[in-house]
Amino acid sequence: MSSIRPLIPLLLAAGILLGGNGLQSTLIALRGAQEGFPASSIGLMGTFYFAGFLLGCLAITRIMKAVGHIRAFSALAAIASAGTLLLVLVVDPIVWCAVRFVGGFCFAGLFTIIESWMNSGVGNQDRARVLAIYRMVDIGSVTSAQFLIPVFGAGGFTIFAIMSIMITLSLVPVSLGDRTNPTPPEEVKLDLARVWRISPLGCFGCVAVGVTNSAFRTLSPVYGEQIGMSVADVVTFVSVGIFGGAIIQYPLGYLSDRWDRRRVLLITTCCAMLSALALVFVAGSNPLLNFVIIFIFGCFAMPLYSLSAAHSNDRADAGEFVLINAALMLFYSFGAIGGPFAASTAMQYFGPSALFLFSAVVYAIFIAVILYRMQARSGVPAGERGRFIALLRTSTIFARLARRNGDPEVPPERKDGADA
Repeated sequence: MSSIRPLIPLLLAAGILLGGNGLQSTLIALRGAQEGFPASSIGLMGTFYFAGFLLGCLAITRIMKAVGHIRAFSALAAIASAGTLLLVLVVDPIVWCAVRFVGGFCFAGLFTIIESWMNSGVGNQDRARVLAIYRMVDIGSVTSAQFLIPVFGAGGFTIFAIMSIMITLSLVPVSLGDRTNPTPPEEVKLDLARVWRISPLGCFGCVAVGVTNSAFRTLSPVYGEQIGMSVADVVTFVSVGIFGGAIIQYPLGYLSDRWDRRRVLLITTCCAMLSALALVFVAGSNPLLNFVIIFIFGCFAMPLYSLSAAHSNDRADAGEFVLINAALMLFYSFGAIGGPFAASTAMQYFGPSALFLFSAVVYAIFIAVILYRMQARSGVPAGERGRFIALLRTSTIFARLARRNGDPEVPPERKDGADA
């Protein structure tokens, strides 16, 4: 515990930031719908956010090397806080798209700084425990912050001011809690073609999950608002889906460590597709039924990235794990950029339930790819698989850095190389 105590300020900062970012994502969708923005405009804001996030992931290492962790964190937090206030000062979809792009860049950098800082401050023996705590902070802050919306309302200035205050306050524990300035993480030379050859199924899975999960996070508040849910119900709907994805990761991971991961991936994707179709054809406008089904949907939709990443890592040779996970994050981002706009266009033409019909179609394509790949190559033997690591949105980078620094959970070297 003594080795984790110095990381408490960083965990506190992470909780504030994660809560503020999750709150902003839901609020923008709700407020945009109230302002009369079409669903396609709200989806486009999600596209701009993930485009900025991708650029931030690529640029943040150079920024940290140039000015250090604390200065980089301070600058990005200040920009993100100012952008939050600009959202309420200028209520315009074009301005909001620009602000979301800048916000995506800033939050990618902020999360990377926190995660790399944590990684440098913890030994291998405590890394799994710190990552578990970080996940609990992630889940707790994101879900609890959502409920500030029904308390203060989605209209007016107050809720935007609260978000700005949250982002600004994240500077305090980082600035005062730790005087060290760790060495920035090494830049990873990306070879997307090489990673695709190693595991086309894992890469395709990350793209598919990027498409569907980003669409859900961006547009689920719009879905709830359009089927007649109250603000409190919309917030509950979003939170229940996120919570479902968090609690089921470990049981699925346990199974995937013992069975062919592709079989677990197939079953999980089928369940995600069926629950998406249930939201389209069964849930209707009944809030309770929507809560139950979105919980089931979250249980199976959210862990798909972790399962795809674990499968890809099973096929990697020693020394390729950083390359694999960095590339998978980019493949996820490629999907996340296109997902919200494509889904919102479908919603605009076919109604709110088209959000989950769109997801079901993506899952059906992914199922076909899984079945094809299962015929093309045999599975990785159980003794050669690495242990499953559950990855939540921002935990991806931290887990990747943990592996680079000698995590004992790294799978052993294999010489059979390619094409999973």
